[in-house]
Amino acid sequence: MSFRSLETADLAGKRALVRVDINVPMEAGRITDDTRLRAILPTLYFLSEKGAKIVLLAHFDRPKGKRVPAMSLKPLADPLSDLLEQPVAFADDCIGPHAKAVVAALENGGVALLENLRFHPGEENNDPDFAAELAKLGDLYVNDAFSAAHRAHASTEGLAHLLPAYPGLSMQRELEALDAALGKPRRPVLGIVGGSKVSTKLDLLNNLVTKLDRLAIGGGMANTFLAAQGVDVGASLCEHDLGDTAREIIASAKAAGCELLLPVDVVTAREVKPNVAFSVRSLDAVAPDDRILDAGPETVKRLLEAMDSSSTLIWNGPLGVFEVPPFDAATVSAAKRAADLAMAGKIVAVAGGGDTVAALNHAGVAGEFTFVSTAGGAFLEWMEGKALPGVAALET
Repeated sequence: MSFRSLETADLAGKRALVRVDINVPMEAGRITDDTRLRAILPTLYFLSEKGAKIVLLAHFDRPKGKRVPAMSLKPLADPLSDLLEQPVAFADDCIGPHAKAVVAALENGGVALLENLRFHPGEENNDPDFAAELAKLGDLYVNDAFSAAHRAHASTEGLAHLLPAYPGLSMQRELEALDAALGKPRRPVLGIVGGSKVSTKLDLLNNLVTKLDRLAIGGGMANTFLAAQGVDVGASLCEHDLGDTAREIIASAKAAGCELLLPVDVVTAREVKPNVAFSVRSLDAVAPDDRILDAGPETVKRLLEAMDSSSTLIWNGPLGVFEVPPFDAATVSAAKRAADLAMAGKIVAVAGGGDTVAALNHAGVAGEFTFVSTAGGAFLEWMEGKALPGVAALET
């Protein structure tokens, strides 16, 4: 893919419409996690220093095309102002006279936040007229919201065709990291896919077995693969009705030359609660009332050896019920080894997906991976091999 670079753009005095994802968690009108606000700062600092007039476009929650006061972006203006250390003007609509007036009042380097895009049905409908109204407010378009790039909305796809369009710095970094992981990776490439259900990751698994040299499957979804091969998984979470599907994926992996790494031993307990009595079982020793809750030590050993002999790692999903110790042991061990290898420059380690980010934070190593995506749905769709409208629209 080829994109325009912000670094070569003429920005002084230009109105830059910047699509950002600041859909942050809030309680009682207060932000509980400002990670997404901080993620956009590099792009905003860059634009401000170059003298652009910055107009932030964003959504919050799901108002479904109606004005819902509780979903206003206004409470985010002051926190953004604090982070940027400059005033952030707020417009009570994203199109129309007030939005135009707020944008017109901006000085070079100034920042304005427009009201929730999704208050208008034209946003999620990718309505050309709505996109055209947005375009009237800017001279160029910057998308710094990779997490919304899998949606063909007016502000993520339609607008990019109406103005000179650029990826923001965070978007550019994400695209470069993803290209290094699956586009043009250093080989061998190892994938780790965990989580509870195979049914939610069928497209992901079918795509990855054609791209990877090795694929380790963990979490509850590994039980479905084990059961499909005749292993008695006891009372474990398992989608027995997907046995044929699991066997098809195993066959596809073999045909593509992708080595599947399934558990060879497991950690079991009769209930999921902290510090409960547990056992390490071989695959032929799972009792009828056992629940498989983590990968066993021999499985972890094999996975670490696979990491040591790989040049690229892409990870989505935990290996066990990491939220409940001691069933976090496999995920933490694997995460720490991956972080050590990444920090030593021996592996490109890219991870993403909500549970994955939480698991790496739990292990205390999220900051030591080459790249950790917080994009959620967009990251998964990219791993599934799907085109992302918000990225495709930026191509030159």
